[in-house]
Amino acid sequence: MSKSQNVPTMKDVAREAGVSLGTVSKVMNGITVGESYRKRVTDAAEKLGYQINSYARGLKTNKTYSVAVILPDLEHPFFARLADELTRALMKRDYRTILMLTSYDPEAEQECITMVRQNKADGIIALTYNPDLEIDPSIPFVTIDRHCNAEVPCVSSDNFGGGRMAAEKLLSLGCKKLLFMRIGSSVSSEVDKRAAGFESICRMRNAEFESVILDDSETEQPFYRFIDEHIAQGKFEFDGIFCNTDKLACLIWNKLIQSGVRVPEDVQIIGYDGTLCHITGKPLCSSIVQPIDRMAEAAVSILLKNNRSNLPVLMALPVHYTEGGTTKEVT
Repeated sequence: MSKSQNVPTMKDVAREAGVSLGTVSKVMNGITVGESYRKRVTDAAEKLGYQINSYARGLKTNKTYSVAVILPDLEHPFFARLADELTRALMKRDYRTILMLTSYDPEAEQECITMVRQNKADGIIALTYNPDLEIDPSIPFVTIDRHCNAEVPCVSSDNFGGGRMAAEKLLSLGCKKLLFMRIGSSVSSEVDKRAAGFESICRMRNAEFESVILDDSETEQPFYRFIDEHIAQGKFEFDGIFCNTDKLACLIWNKLIQSGVRVPEDVQIIGYDGTLCHITGKPLCSSIVQPIDRMAEAAVSILLKNNRSNLPVLMALPVHYTEGGTTKEVT
């Protein structure tokens, strides 16, 4: 048998999957088909050892089959998980990920977009901190959490609903005086709605509360000083805290313990993100969980749509609460 006869073709894949050649072609070219059809085709291709010639496919479709993902860093657990899920969602569609890290530098973000334009990636998914970002309208673009302009879709979790959920939970667990703590960017974003949702429930329930918000450029030291100033005789003035990230929640938890305040016996804490410990797989703290896998899937699906005439301005996906040891759950 000749070498050419040993190499499986798209017709072989179609025959093995029990679908039409057109369906195989759609799957191989990243065009949306029913999930059951996509799985049958990919399973058949894997079984037969069929490999896509990406270079030839790119010449035929005038695409690079690569997408640039622009993030601040991979040190923050949310960014690391987002990069992982975006890569998975793109790989499912046979797209490569070009990961670009900006260290929160607005100029670096603009340089990344310039590089993408020069190297002809098929689109950009970005979480940016540059309010004046110049975007090439010819390049498909989707943002995470931050709006660039009305033409650029934004994918986020339901931050307002998450803030409301955190306040509701703390109050239902018996907290009487609540505190919101956030380190965040001065650039307006969907993340700002966490505070708005939290405060709306506090006002609705006539619950006493305070908000302490720091800029990204600051350290956690002002938070630590605030805690020291509000501890009297080993008792913290607030008994319920909502932090805008799990990372901050863990820092505050540690500071309270060092100050002789018990968590969750004296103070209950809820974070935001749903970060899991990479060793145990359990939540780092009680948290409002972002559906990061669904956010990534939505961002990729929107980015790769063929018809871009009716894209959503915002897609906010629902969140849920998980217990992680920093709240007193009612059994």
